[in-house]
Amino acid sequence: MKVLTYAAGMAAAISLGFSPLPSEAAVVTVESVLQTYADIAEATYGDSLATAKDLQGSIDAFLAAPSVGSLEAAKLAWKLARVPYQQTEAFRFGNAIVDEWEGRVNAWPLDEGLIDYVDSGRYGESSDENVYFTANIVANPALELGGRTLETPRITKDLIQQLHELDEIEANVTTGYHAIEFLLWGQDLNGNGPGAGARPYTDYHPAQCTHGNCDRRAAYLKVAVDLLVQDLEEMTASWATDGAARAAVMDGAGRQRLARILTGLGSLSYGELAGERMKLGLMLHDPEEEHDCFSDNTHWSHYYDQMGIVNVYTGRYVRVGGAVVEGPSVSDLVAAKAPDVDLALSEALAATQERMGAIAQAALDGEAYDQQIGDSNDDGNARVQAAIDGLLQQTKQIEAAVAALDLSTLQIEGSDSLDNPAAVFQ
Repeated sequence: MKVLTYAAGMAAAISLGFSPLPSEAAVVTVESVLQTYADIAEATYGDSLATAKDLQGSIDAFLAAPSVGSLEAAKLAWKLARVPYQQTEAFRFGNAIVDEWEGRVNAWPLDEGLIDYVDSGRYGESSDENVYFTANIVANPALELGGRTLETPRITKDLIQQLHELDEIEANVTTGYHAIEFLLWGQDLNGNGPGAGARPYTDYHPAQCTHGNCDRRAAYLKVAVDLLVQDLEEMTASWATDGAARAAVMDGAGRQRLARILTGLGSLSYGELAGERMKLGLMLHDPEEEHDCFSDNTHWSHYYDQMGIVNVYTGRYVRVGGAVVEGPSVSDLVAAKAPDVDLALSEALAATQERMGAIAQAALDGEAYDQQIGDSNDDGNARVQAAIDGLLQQTKQIEAAVAALDLSTLQIEGSDSLDNPAAVFQ
């Protein structure tokens, strides 16, 4: 019943789209726009925290009584938790507090052999880039780390925090959504074919244990979700009335802070989403380059990343449960200076959201994102490329909005897949 409700709700989100609403405020100031921005950030991180707590409860229930049904409930809770969190990514790339924190909860891709068992035939047994490629924390109560031995009789929050991005290797991801995703789904061994990861519930069953170390695997999953909740509590508080992230937005020169907002939107739109998360995987036709690669949930991750951009520009966020947070927006400021620019950007945002919806609808119809980027799927490739083109177009319109507001030129994050494609194949 929950799965049906989830799918129906997502289909409704595609069909409804969005309609930017003008603010009712008589006078829109930079300060009022920044206030809306901070309010939406607080609400979106708050929803991320609430859904992470739901995930925590589902995982606790699963570990207390492992079964097919309780594992599926935990997987569904993970997917639902991604909906608000992906919308928070519009607050990256301009807010230092967020940028320094974000890797703890959403770093990817990860070398999953650091965490647990893998299929060595597909995954490999070693990596020139990462000596911890198959360290397998779950299986080893003592880890050899650069000439020293780390005793790990118990898997704790402190331990996985300590090992996260070990030796400054970005693929050594031990915390956050994607570590939890791997522990729930396991590897997706289907390549560009149908099917996601298929970890059995018995990997956590003390009496019917498969693949060994079920007690340590359960401990890892438990501390990982507890740490996720703890990290989201920290960021939600940072956007509250007396929080550091809100203060950083509200204090200082208004125009500089406004430029920071648009930097975040442009960088997420261009270098991160169009480039690293979409174009790279499409160029390589590589399912390992999809964002939620274990669960095949990538279509929704992209869809809600785009929705987060829309939320910030229009000053309007629909909370989990339906309440609306809205106020004076960047769109209002641009419209007051250059109505044609605001219209062009609003239309570009809507077009991209529609194209992301087409990718999601194809996934609902049975063609997952990793299938859509496969090298023999011309229609799927075209669908993904259309969304990338939409992101590129809306980035140009974001730059036009910057010019209309007479802000300094933004330093938007780039990507080799867009700026230097030949480097991808070197």
